[in-house]
Amino acid sequence: MDVELSYCVVNTDQRQLLRYCLDAIARERATVEFETETIVLDNASWDGSAEAARQHSVTTEVIALEERAGRAEAATALLQRARGRVCLLLNEDSELEPGATVALHAALAETDGAGAAGATLVSPDGEQQPSAWRFPSIGTTLLSMAGLKRRLVVQSHGAQIRDVDWAPPAALLVRRDAAEAVDWFGADEIEFCRRLHGAGWRVLYVPDARAVHHEQ
Repeated sequence: MDVELSYCVVNTDQRQLLRYCLDAIARERATVEFETETIVLDNASWDGSAEAARQHSVTTEVIALEERAGRAEAATALLQRARGRVCLLLNEDSELEPGATVALHAALAETDGAGAAGATLVSPDGEQQPSAWRFPSIGTTLLSMAGLKRRLVVQSHGAQIRDVDWAPPAALLVRRDAAEAVDWFGADEIEFCRRLHGAGWRVLYVPDARAVHHEQ
């Protein structure tokens, strides 16, 4: 059976948080009806993270780097290695809440032109964090200076799926063909989402998909 979704995790010296992340993926995989895989890119960790990932039952593959790479470079490596039609980019400090995979997958599948969909990020105590933003500009800088950042720059609000400018790869579902069409991840998530928009793809914020973000 073809792989529909690849869980793609970047880890840097956070073995215990990585275990929480992989435990959550295992719970999610048990709830979906399509084929998945889990790839962990260990970013030259010194704490035994790579071996912990290999020993976890949910892990399909571990990419163990000997020299540390930037987050964007690591994201590109995962997207290029993945076999899934869609790829769920995760940081090691992101712990998917139940139903997050289904909600993100459905949003991407049911929205015409959607190339990426970001989850709602919450703190360990359940408080919602900003999870999508307008692109940086002189205007957004002025709004921030005026104390209007949360209301007018942050776009992760409301109870409905909505179009946004950009969302972070802490829990971001991406169509692999869209990523390939814009030459993969690039320098950072803002540039990546700019290029998606420029190529005609939409970026979504999905409020019903939640992930605990431990913010390491």
